[in-house]
Amino acid sequence: MSAKVETQHPETVSVEIDGETFQAPKGATIIAVADEHGIDIPRFCYHSKLSAPANCRMCLVDVEMGGRPAPKPLPACITAVADGMVVRTASERALKAQKGVMEFLLINHPLDCPICDQGGECELQDLALGYGRSVSRFVEGKRVVKDENLGPLIATEMTRCIHCTRCVRFLDEIAGTSELGAMHRGEHTEISTLVGHGVHSELSGNIIDLCPVGALTSRPYRYRARAWEMLSHPSVAPHDCLGSNIHLHQVRGTVKRVVPRDNEAVNECWISDRDRFSYEGIYSEERLTEPQIRRNGEWQTVDWQTALEAAANGLRDVVRDHGGDALGALISPSATLEEMYLLSRLVRELGSDHIDHRLRQGDFRDGAPADGFPGLGLPVAELERLDAALLIGAYPRHEQPLLNHRLRKAARRGGAVMAVNPRGFDWNFDLAVEQVADAATLPRELALVATALAAEQGVAVPEGLGTWAGRARPKAAHEAIARALARGERGAVLLGALAEAHPAGAELRALAGCIAELAGARYGRLTDGANSAGGWLAGALPERRPDGSAGQGLDARAMLEQPRRGYLLLSVEPEHDTWDGATALAALAAADTVVALTAWDGPGLREHADVLLPIGTLGETAGTFVNAEGRWQTFAGVARPLGEARPAWRVLRVLANVLEVAGFEYQAPDEIHHAVRSVAGEAGVAAAPDWAARPTPVKLEGPLRIGAPAMFNVDGLTRRAASLQRTAHAGEAAVHVSAKVAGELGIGDGEPVLVLQAGRERRLPLRIDDAVPAGSCWIAAGLPGSEGLGPLVGEVTLQRA
Repeated sequence: MSAKVETQHPETVSVEIDGETFQAPKGATIIAVADEHGIDIPRFCYHSKLSAPANCRMCLVDVEMGGRPAPKPLPACITAVADGMVVRTASERALKAQKGVMEFLLINHPLDCPICDQGGECELQDLALGYGRSVSRFVEGKRVVKDENLGPLIATEMTRCIHCTRCVRFLDEIAGTSELGAMHRGEHTEISTLVGHGVHSELSGNIIDLCPVGALTSRPYRYRARAWEMLSHPSVAPHDCLGSNIHLHQVRGTVKRVVPRDNEAVNECWISDRDRFSYEGIYSEERLTEPQIRRNGEWQTVDWQTALEAAANGLRDVVRDHGGDALGALISPSATLEEMYLLSRLVRELGSDHIDHRLRQGDFRDGAPADGFPGLGLPVAELERLDAALLIGAYPRHEQPLLNHRLRKAARRGGAVMAVNPRGFDWNFDLAVEQVADAATLPRELALVATALAAEQGVAVPEGLGTWAGRARPKAAHEAIARALARGERGAVLLGALAEAHPAGAELRALAGCIAELAGARYGRLTDGANSAGGWLAGALPERRPDGSAGQGLDARAMLEQPRRGYLLLSVEPEHDTWDGATALAALAAADTVVALTAWDGPGLREHADVLLPIGTLGETAGTFVNAEGRWQTFAGVARPLGEARPAWRVLRVLANVLEVAGFEYQAPDEIHHAVRSVAGEAGVAAAPDWAARPTPVKLEGPLRIGAPAMFNVDGLTRRAASLQRTAHAGEAAVHVSAKVAGELGIGDGEPVLVLQAGRERRLPLRIDDAVPAGSCWIAAGLPGSEGLGPLVGEVTLQRA
């Protein structure tokens, strides 16, 4: 009689933990297997997203192999499981080791829990309750560590530090900045900045969440609330096309802080500093809290009924006197799907297709895609598995920090991440190829990449490519890009903000699509705002209605260059949020009626609008964002809007009622959501432009200004977040030029220079920056001092001031 043979997958082992037997992957650690099966092992230094240094020793467990116990308890975070291993996490031997470690950790820890911001959610408190002694045997004096100044976002109490090094490993392994390290040895060990200049990573706030004690806490949140008195609500970050998942913590209707919400498919367990600290802008002194109308050139605060009637009368007059074609609507790309849908329906009911959310796009010759949508072209999580990625006019480290994190992971695992940009940038990982060219020659660079790629693939050069390449031949950088794209099984070609703002953006998109097709790679766009995909679905476009039918309106640029008699604005500050701020302000100044639904009382609107209607912002309204991969993410309003502000969807609903437009009887945002779903359907897959329909090349003359919004100045919320504006990333309104250009102008670093663009002039300091090509100057947008200038990418004149 044959014995029963138990089969086991060759890549798994059998391990027993606390009396239960599990199949686990070879090489997995004890703590990872225990976590997967809900078995609790205490820990401080271990984190599933970071390397395991085993320096806190809190996870010591009792291990037995082949019936023989290990000589001493082993750290579960670095001990790999083996076939036949027996692990006891709560045996007398394990508990004695764990309690011994806890006693040593508490030797120097201060007893200041009542005044510590981490109180109530402190891992040390929790574990001390289960593994600590009721009376300390330590009678010597405790050590004191001088606090470190890490900047305006992170407060420090380094005497509380237990040297878990989570912060050090995060900044090294995830953020890629290596700004903290462990100094000295033994009981003299301190966590400190390597060069004494603080922590400046765009992801730095995550070390607050990682810190298991109160050594690193949020400076803006400091002493504002206690963990147990706050209510937590799921939400979605409104600043970029990723749509990071967040929790809003509020007390009695006031948002106190923002923390990450785990979603492996989107943001894993991290959020950017912009997403974490921008909530401060909710309570800015510049919030518009009451409806206002302009009468006889003077602003007056009025009730809602009066303001809505004034807005309706102004819009009616424009349509009656000049027809619906005289009306235009500009929408923030971070407005919710429901707001975009209502506004697009309202404007179309008034007889106009002039509606657009692509406020910072510079070229519309290729229109909006009829199928799919402008988006990433692949799931977010697949970015880290790419073998080759080509970024065109993109700096995702500042534009979409957590998409950049995925690309960094791809580069660290051996993928080739490459960039073709109109200026050099400070990347937090090594690019395989970085090609920097003048903005005017960017199309030629892409044409040369496509030419090299055709040769690499052994196919004919696509017809018409020579129109952009001219007589130039591919160089080593072009061939290296082509080689990486051709050899990678998983590739992507992605366009960013500078490509979207380029006056030859249609050409860049066509050439990028050509490269993607030749390489067999995905084509995608890192779009502006949190909801550009939602704008496509909701019909917030002149050429596409919510049901997919074609419209015949003017795009955002044309609406301002061919001024309308009336404008309806939703969450738009024209001097900051448009491609050409000077033209936008001039168009509004010439209009008969400008109605603005806005959370902010900004100078541009105050000067040119006729009616200001206060609306809610982050946490104060419910809605849906559709991110760059087409994922619908719905969130609720959890905070009380300031003053008389109301959610924008409600204001639009009532405005439509006052205008006597039928079909606006919605009582809640979920009703609007279902209406969009039923009409628009899903987003589909982002598709590359048809090469056969390529545009005619645009020729750019003269020195060019290139610019994009500074990372902490992308919208009204971030511009008014006080702590973000005190960081190094807040940006400075300055003119960055190469040393060669500065020499030609005869202007030294820091000296004033006169900037002339689109009929406007600004006096700004000059900064010598050799990352900027000689034919260009860099002037960031969204900053005090650079507001209201001309195109983000366009002709400029520099003179001695």
